[in-house]
Amino acid sequence: MTPFSYLRPADADTAVATVAADPGAAFLAGGTNLVDHLKLGIADPTTLVDVTRLTSRAITDLDDGGVRIGAGVRNSDLAAHPRVRAEFPALAQAVLAGASGQLRNMATTGGNLLQRTRCAYFADPTTPCTKRSAGEVCSARTGWARYHAILGADGSACVATHPSDMAVALLALDARVHVLGPDGERTIPLADLHRLPGDDPTRDTVLEHGELITAVDVPAAPIAANSAYRKVRDRASYAFALVSVAAALDVSDGVVRDVRIALGGVAHKPWRATAAEQALRGRPATDEEFRAAAQVELAAAAAVDSPVAGNAFKIPLVAATVTTTLRQLAGKEAA
Repeated sequence: MTPFSYLRPADADTAVATVAADPGAAFLAGGTNLVDHLKLGIADPTTLVDVTRLTSRAITDLDDGGVRIGAGVRNSDLAAHPRVRAEFPALAQAVLAGASGQLRNMATTGGNLLQRTRCAYFADPTTPCTKRSAGEVCSARTGWARYHAILGADGSACVATHPSDMAVALLALDARVHVLGPDGERTIPLADLHRLPGDDPTRDTVLEHGELITAVDVPAAPIAANSAYRKVRDRASYAFALVSVAAALDVSDGVVRDVRIALGGVAHKPWRATAAEQALRGRPATDEEFRAAAQVELAAAAAVDSPVAGNAFKIPLVAATVTTTLRQLAGKEAA
């Protein structure tokens, strides 16, 4: 392991200033992702700045009736919180779908949003990877691409996907992220936090070096109480999503009045299915309409045609998972 310094500043402002001043410094919270990368040799910070005790571990009420989740809140505490379970069930379900109980006891809200891809080639320094080093080829395009992107990767060398379950649910719930940086505080809609690979796949988010997530706000919305998270994976636990769906639905007299849909396991960032949402509003709440709306969203999907393990199966799988999740929320029996 490459030697590094370890610091525990007294406050968040000092932590931010320390990281901002050192291009090789990184924040450390739960460490469930970063420590793995240190061991694998794909992260080599010169300094680790421990912020575990510097961001809030509380879940508090917002004036609009929503909740503020401190960046230091452990995943297990978030999933068990009574208000989250009752008023934002998709969020509680998404957290419980991720990792293991032991990891959820360590992982934090802020760190969860900043997870890096679990692409096997990214995690293997002996293979070329354009996400580790811009300009390299993407080994997944001719290798194991089963878990890789079908949306948002057009024109990019990288087809890695974002691994967070929590982020998909927060996207469907219109969450906002509070950030502290060298120039002060700012708030970013979660929809704008993560980025597509574009011409620089090495960047996962719009955060500048030294910016620290301090809290996440989930606004109140009646539709949020009728929400759900569904994760399709290769095994029942401790596996990342092949496809996941977070959705919230408002149906009256058999007609969709409002709907929110976010997808996981399909893109470099959690994917808000705005085209599907628009196609569904004002339409009958039926399986046929749910499938048709999903197909509208998937019109731009492009599978990785790898000779080893492609991912064309994801396209019909997304449509089926969206349909099943919305059917559940609409209170329908299986067709």
